[in-house]
Amino acid sequence: MKTLGVLGGMGPAATLDFLAKLQAATPAGRDQDHLRVLVDINPQVPDRNDPGNAPGPVLAAMAVGLRDAGAEVLAIACNTAHAYTDEVRAASGLPLVDMIDIACQSARLGGADRVGILATGLALVLYTDRLKGMGLEPVCLSKAKQEWFMSLLYRIKAGDVGEEVQDEIVAVAESLVEAGAQAVIAGCTEVPLVLSQDELDVPLIDAGQVLAERCVAVCRGSR
Repeated sequence: MKTLGVLGGMGPAATLDFLAKLQAATPAGRDQDHLRVLVDINPQVPDRNDPGNAPGPVLAAMAVGLRDAGAEVLAIACNTAHAYTDEVRAASGLPLVDMIDIACQSARLGGADRVGILATGLALVLYTDRLKGMGLEPVCLSKAKQEWFMSLLYRIKAGDVGEEVQDEIVAVAESLVEAGAQAVIAGCTEVPLVLSQDELDVPLIDAGQVLAERCVAVCRGSR
């Protein structure tokens, strides 16, 4: 099996959630059946949502560190940080399992033609471009609802995963369904901390979950 390197810490709780999904997605009867995973949980990566920041060099350095520690395949446990995958790949020389691509593929395979996106502004651009490239129609939040979503996201990052935040995230997601979305991508790794499939009438695609499943397949040699 190949060793997986994970660029994490964006945010820390979301990275731990991804690692739990990675473990749960691995068919294992003993410890030795699981992947070897090297993780850099680095909350000091500059905020990916601030256009004045330049997180690329920090992410590239993390990737090099993981490679030098023995990683053979990389994954980034943050949707927005995928805007800097070119720098990560160029610096490390390692293959990267792309969460944006996999989530969009999951929507297409599920039969959705119109796909809602819950994501930060930068990740929203990535998802919109990939979905259109697959012949799918992105369904995005209005400007006001996008701002509402971002305010909720930062509350989740601050540790607020209470009932009020959960209810508001559900309301935001439901607005995408009302706008015609036949599936909704949780395109921010904090979203699944407060939103589950049980709360939506259309498929909820957890980008972190599908990334975990693909990482297991890639590192075990089945993909």
